[in-house]
Amino acid sequence: MAHNVKILETESVTHDVKKLTLEKPEGYEFEPGQATEVAIDKEGWRDEKRPFTFTSLNEDEHLEFVIKIYEDHDGVTEQIGKLKAGDALIIEEPWGTIQYKGEGTFLAGGAGITPFIAIFRDLHKKGEIGDNKLIFSNKADKDIILKEEFSEMLGHNFINVITDHPTDEHIFLNGFIDKDFLASRIDDLDQPFYVCGPGPFNESMMNYLKELGADPDALIFEE
Repeated sequence: MAHNVKILETESVTHDVKKLTLEKPEGYEFEPGQATEVAIDKEGWRDEKRPFTFTSLNEDEHLEFVIKIYEDHDGVTEQIGKLKAGDALIIEEPWGTIQYKGEGTFLAGGAGITPFIAIFRDLHKKGEIGDNKLIFSNKADKDIILKEEFSEMLGHNFINVITDHPTDEHIFLNGFIDKDFLASRIDDLDQPFYVCGPGPFNESMMNYLKELGADPDALIFEE
């Protein structure tokens, strides 16, 4: 079932990421980590559906999405970047396979952080963050999404990895996260691992974790 929802507010999160606050349809429910298909309610765009993850919580009054805008692509996110309060989106029913299965390590690449936003917000609200760890890989410091919020929720368990531009503040790898880095940061392979990012990132992380001895059944990712 499709729902037409009006945009209430747009806000820049980073130089190329926007937060959209939307109306919430009556009775619409979802779980942290879930997503939905989204289209822009404008001529020529209603059939162009893309998946986006809810970053709000089910009990919140409004829906929220945090979306990376690709201005160099003539596509949906480029158009979303131009939307303002009063414009509308079309959303479908919630879906998704990334759900919280217990305390573990979260590995996110760039905009792949979005399923983890609601999961961590939910745990923080319940006082159940525990010893969950987030390893967040970005090209540069300016790309880190919700840096302050994650720092507040996770403290020293929020580990930023920068891959392209040297940094004094965060871990700089001068390249992608590899198996040796994971081995140096993970001392318990008997835990859930949550992985979300671009396809090559997901594939590499899953392979490295399996090679290190993680249980394939404990690897949680979007299928």
